[in-house]
Amino acid sequence: MPILDPHTLEFFSRSAAQTRRVGMRLGELLHPGHVIHLIGDLGGGKTTFVQGVAAGWGTLDPVSSPTFVLVNVYRHPNGGRLYHLDAYRLQDASEAEALDLDTMIASGPLVVEWADRIQAALPEERLRIQFRWIDDEQRAMQFSALGTAYEDLLEDFRQKVYAV
Repeated sequence: MPILDPHTLEFFSRSAAQTRRVGMRLGELLHPGHVIHLIGDLGGGKTTFVQGVAAGWGTLDPVSSPTFVLVNVYRHPNGGRLYHLDAYRLQDASEAEALDLDTMIASGPLVVEWADRIQAALPEERLRIQFRWIDDEQRAMQFSALGTAYEDLLEDFRQKVYAV
């Protein structure tokens, strides 16, 4: 097993509810301009995690996978927007660019499932979360901060999750 650098955090979830709670801790910290890349196999817990992110961010809207509609927009009571993009059905980054990602990023946090499929269309600075299926109940999540703003976000997240 590799030793993690200071800009990486690994978390093991033992249930879907725990995955949602971890997502809520991150959601509480998100602001317009934040980009969260989610990668991992089908069934890895990405959508469950986004349900928590959206709840922690403050939406009351129901959260579901936008696989067929590509982008779901969740509303905050203060008028803010959280964008949830599922890139699974996109062929490449050019299809993603047609969705006007810059406007989404400027006006709200953007959470992208299957982000590796459209990497070239997304900012280099981001919080990358790799999901790994362990068994029916357990998932591993590895959080990697790419860029100073995301290093700060990861440190704030670490403190929320572990209360250190």
